Amino acid sequence: VMSLFTRFVEIGRVVLVNYGPYEGKIAVIIDVIDQNTALVSGPQKITGVPRHALSFKRMSLTDIKINIERSVRQKALIKAFTEGQVLEKWEKTSWAKKRAARVKRANMNDFDRFKAMLAKKRKSHIVQDAQRKLIKASRTK
Repeated sequence: VMSLFTRFVEIGRVVLVNYGPYEGKIAVIIDVIDQNTALVSGPQKITGVPRHALSFKRMSLTDIKINIERSVRQKALIKAFTEGQVLEKWEKTSWAKKRAARVKRANMNDFDRFKAMLAKKRKSHIVQDAQRKLIKASRTK
């Protein structure tokens, strides 16, 4: 029987914090406290998320998982985090790319938005010209 879900709440699962002071940062589930809460850690030196309890409602599970023991110490967590290349894997996901694009767009000033509009216009003209040429070429045959 094929499983419906692939992302489970488990020790070593990398999560995205989606609410609170660490919103937008990734952390690792270190221990499950109860059915509503987990103990997570960044590790703080790498992601800036300290070890603390976090509600499942305030996190989103990712596909990334590292092999760690339950309630692992900070040193071992940092070692597993870097060996598992978690940050590199996270930055390759479309989820992280979309978040980065949204942040970049939000930080644009008026002149940057103007330049983006001009680039968009240029691109659409190039596409329209290529489309016209293709249509014209198919009619002449």
